[in-house]
Amino acid sequence: MEFLGTIWTGVIIEPMINSLVLLYSIFFSNFGITIVAFTVLIRLAMFPLTVKQSRSLKAMTALQPRLKEIQTKYADDRERRSQETMKVYKTAGVNPIGCLGPMVIQFPIWIGLYRAILQVLPATPESLVGLSERLYSWLPMVHEVVPLASRFLWLDLAVPDPYPVLPVLVGASMFLMQKMTTMPTADARQQSTNQMMLWMMPLMFGFFTTTFPSGLALYWVVSNIVGVVMQGFITGWGPLTSLNLFKRLPGQTSTTV
Repeated sequence: MEFLGTIWTGVIIEPMINSLVLLYSIFFSNFGITIVAFTVLIRLAMFPLTVKQSRSLKAMTALQPRLKEIQTKYADDRERRSQETMKVYKTAGVNPIGCLGPMVIQFPIWIGLYRAILQVLPATPESLVGLSERLYSWLPMVHEVVPLASRFLWLDLAVPDPYPVLPVLVGASMFLMQKMTTMPTADARQQSTNQMMLWMMPLMFGFFTTTFPSGLALYWVVSNIVGVVMQGFITGWGPLTSLNLFKRLPGQTSTTV
């Protein structure tokens, strides 16, 4: 376990800490802008995976009529239904797991960023000494900007948002992201599960935001917004237009002056 902890620190935590401090020195000693820039860089690095996920999602959507037929035809034969479903996937060259790549990668980033923010914005002199030990000696500029200022707008990025603004933004942006990336399915039970997760995940992460550093919440908001925009340009905005937010109400007619 100690070996794994050393790898985690050396591969995830320390590079994140030094990246954040380096960006802080570049972006006018503003930690809020630093987190926004860090988030955009992470999203750009993940762009190839995002494209792959988007193509898998689009292909899965196109296969839904065929999968629905299989669900109906072999409703009482689970094994045959599974075989025929996998055959459709194989013929179409689609891997359902391909839709999960960016999401799986995001989890260690979230955890690592949480730990990195706590260490980059130390609350005690002892923590400040601990931060200096994490900084790379071959990057002299990162030593020059320590300690970092944690104020951004109304926020102290080292502590939770005292107002419900960020929790609401996290929940709303995550709902849109879930709506854009939820994998379609012909299975009624899976559809029900997807619908439940569509609401549960935003509520859960919004609640987490009330206890986590607001710097991490800012990362979630920016990451979700950038992810929605990427997804929209790659596969279209269909999932959001289905929300009927901007459609005319039944019976409503347009008027001209």
